[in-house]
Amino acid sequence: MKLNLTHLLAAIGLALISLTSLAAEPEYLRIIGTDTKFVVKNTKGEEREIKRVMTPCAKNKGWLQPMVPVAGVTPVGEIEMLNAMNDRDAMLVDMREPEDREQGTIPGSHHIVYTEVSARLNELGCKKTAKGWDCANAKKVFAFCNGPVCPQSPTAIQAMTRDGFPASKIYYYRGGMLDWAALGFPVLKGDF
Repeated sequence: MKLNLTHLLAAIGLALISLTSLAAEPEYLRIIGTDTKFVVKNTKGEEREIKRVMTPCAKNKGWLQPMVPVAGVTPVGEIEMLNAMNDRDAMLVDMREPEDREQGTIPGSHHIVYTEVSARLNELGCKKTAKGWDCANAKKVFAFCNGPVCPQSPTAIQAMTRDGFPASKIYYYRGGMLDWAALGFPVLKGDF
């Protein structure tokens, strides 16, 4: 009887070790597109794999967005965002899904979901004409979403420029809500 109990305890111990090792396996996140690794070579020609893993700080599982999603768009940081809040010709536009915005947004920002922006260019100073959008009087748009791995505002920026919004009037805050909150700036929460 003692031998069977010892074997049973040993088997349970091995099972727990196996479960622990499975739980400890990191979750690899996308880096560029669908790739979960990026290969670099050092000066000796040796390859090294760069991987991105899920951590408590990694807020979402998107992929890295370029600093300039469309040629002519200006990348901005927090100082430019703060100055835009006092610029009457500028609009901070939260381009995320409504449920993300309800969890917190930059105070004073407007909400236009990234999938709707090309149909709502009138809210950004453009006029609908028989030939399309006339954006001669467009506002300066400071676009943001969840952060450096969120494709929502870059997708919206591509749609805006495709439909005639001038890239020179778009300012992309790639850091988004992730950087804004991490730096201790105020976050407005609730139902808007």
